[in-house]
Amino acid sequence: MLMKFLKTSLVFTALVWLSSCDTQKSVSGTESITTITFGSCNRQDAPQPLWEPILAENSDLWIWMGDNIYGDTHNMDTLRAKYARQKANPEYQRLRNSTPIIGVWDDHDYGINDGGKYYVQKKESQQLMLDFLDVPNNAPERKREGAYAAHVFGSGNQRVKVILLDARYHRDTLMRENRIYIPNEEGQILGEEQWKWLENELKTSEAEVNLIVSGVQFLPVDHVYEKWANFPNERERLLNLIASSGVSTPVLLSGDRHIAELMKLEDERFPNGLYEITSSGLTHTWSSVGEEENRFRIGELIAKLNYGLAEIDWQNRSIEFQVKGLNAETYASLTVPFSKN
Repeated sequence: MLMKFLKTSLVFTALVWLSSCDTQKSVSGTESITTITFGSCNRQDAPQPLWEPILAENSDLWIWMGDNIYGDTHNMDTLRAKYARQKANPEYQRLRNSTPIIGVWDDHDYGINDGGKYYVQKKESQQLMLDFLDVPNNAPERKREGAYAAHVFGSGNQRVKVILLDARYHRDTLMRENRIYIPNEEGQILGEEQWKWLENELKTSEAEVNLIVSGVQFLPVDHVYEKWANFPNERERLLNLIASSGVSTPVLLSGDRHIAELMKLEDERFPNGLYEITSSGLTHTWSSVGEEENRFRIGELIAKLNYGLAEIDWQNRSIEFQVKGLNAETYASLTVPFSKN
């Protein structure tokens, strides 16, 4: 009887200890942040060698940008188990314990490749993703139709706003012809409620830096894969809204592509330039760099395991973005000055 009691007590103690260790670090909204890491396309059942260099960055925030796991299922028990496997990864556990984490999904963690509004498990899947991110039960995104959210860090003239767009929950259907997407001229990505929310988040933002995140790329128009330009009216609506909102230092962040690249759009709406950083391939990328036109690309297309880094220089009012990889090697860098459109 004594042995049974001791065994039960040890099991209970172990469960309590594991529960206490399984906590995600949070950050006060008033704390200034200077270093942000971000990435996408992460197989929960594959080697994950980039957590070590990511941890070494000692960042103030980690942003998931989609395909955070590869769920690809209609079975929510399967999806839950895949999230649990990622959450139990020892190196990712270290990140959770040391760094605040936010994020949004793309398609594979949404539940279906290239999925949109007709995915029948989207409501249940949304809650599982928010569970994975340790989003509080009373958070607004728990009650929304869609996983979009906004977070503000810092105070005074050292504020950063991160706007996470849900490009799946309300997205209309895309058709293919000869494996090439046919643009959906009238189709929507965000849905009207999310558009209203986004307009308010941009026009009322008092942050010096505004990072706008989407699983799929914003600026490219030339490649044949998933992108905002497959819904050309939505892309123009977004660019026009960013420009007309007057928001300070808007920068686009995206994933999905299993490559990394830096981009800049410069036109009458954005005389100072609108920049996009794609970081994709935490566990897998293209086997080789293919020829792919991108009229907005700055520098090389990168087909190596990678993560993104943003270092904010509040004194000199600029942000240095880097695409980095194994051993913290820097593959590309870009300095974006603070600006007001």
